[in-house]
Amino acid sequence: MKPVIRTTPVRRRTAALSAGHACVDVYQGAVAALVPFLVAERAYGYAAASGIVLAASLLSSVVQPLFGMLADRRPMPWLIPLATCAAGLGIALVGLDAGYPATVAAVALSGLGVAAYHPAAARLVRTTVGGTGHTAMSWFALGGNTGFACAPLLVAGALAAPGPAGWCLLALPAALGVLLNRPPARTAAAASPAAGPEKAPATAPEENRPAFLRLCLVVIVRSVVFIGLSTFVALYVRERGGGETAGAVALSALFAGSAGGTLLGGRLAGRWGRVTTVHRAYAAAVPAVAGILFLPLPLVYPCAALAAAALYVPFSLQVTLGQDYLPTRMGTAGGVTLGLTVSVGGLASPLIGAAADAASLRVALVPLAVLPVLAWALARRLPEPVSAAVPGPVPEPDGAA
Repeated sequence: MKPVIRTTPVRRRTAALSAGHACVDVYQGAVAALVPFLVAERAYGYAAASGIVLAASLLSSVVQPLFGMLADRRPMPWLIPLATCAAGLGIALVGLDAGYPATVAAVALSGLGVAAYHPAAARLVRTTVGGTGHTAMSWFALGGNTGFACAPLLVAGALAAPGPAGWCLLALPAALGVLLNRPPARTAAAASPAAGPEKAPATAPEENRPAFLRLCLVVIVRSVVFIGLSTFVALYVRERGGGETAGAVALSALFAGSAGGTLLGGRLAGRWGRVTTVHRAYAAAVPAVAGILFLPLPLVYPCAALAAAALYVPFSLQVTLGQDYLPTRMGTAGGVTLGLTVSVGGLASPLIGAAADAASLRVALVPLAVLPVLAWALARRLPEPVSAAVPGPVPEPDGAA
């Protein structure tokens, strides 16, 4: 009977954080989904439009690890709903069309919210479940990828509304996310010490910094490939004869594949182990990305889904690997694997855009079919750590439902 007592609250918190993650990552997906609109309606070039993506990515790369370090020193669950609000507000402000610098600033505000959210939320997921938490992290990541998948259709529907009403609709996921994230954040705040840094367990495993740095390189390479595809696949489909709807479908297929790959990663890791699953997934990504570029247009959609699935099978596994390589600094590890290394991939977007302006979009995207080979080679050298034990589930405070 004892395990039953805590199962429902733990699952409820995990489900709420997963759904809240979906509401936040809608705004990461929305940035890429806005690129065709900005090119068509505001006459931005490829390089200028990719600079919008860079604004969100670069801010997250600088700030997110800092929030992770703060979460290790002093848990801040109250930051989770506040960051959710900032992520939505920034995207809604893009609709003001006050010029390119103001658009960049609005997207940067959204990126700041995303940066603040992920380390605290990922850490809360791990401590909420206790033990290894791989399955819970997979569900948490699945929530984020579901938000990515919904973003293109949400943006297309919102922008179809006349006037500023559509841009106001883009703030609704943030409002829902605040409602979903507040209960688990409030529970964690009630159970946390009032002040002072957390103390590492006396029996905590030693850190493996070389492995963590190698893992960061793997995540950077993966990020370049996925952000490059998510930024330009809709435009690429349109260049090959598909209309705006076809481009949105291709982007949705890419994001939907990422959601399926995330959930599949947890299951494959249970059979093969995390490291083996990671490097096999990158090997599978090579032909899938090549298919997007060189197969006939009707086959681009399944190839986009397969490429995203292969790139996202390792996603949640890399987060828990990073936490196990740095077992006493889970917030920092989450901030780096979810933020710094992922966002650094956005630095390549302007380079891809400049190459597309100078040559063609297909030529600019060809390196994305080769980079997964590098990720595969790096991942093969990662050690499989003994999963670090983390504190048990956050207890329900007196009177909690």
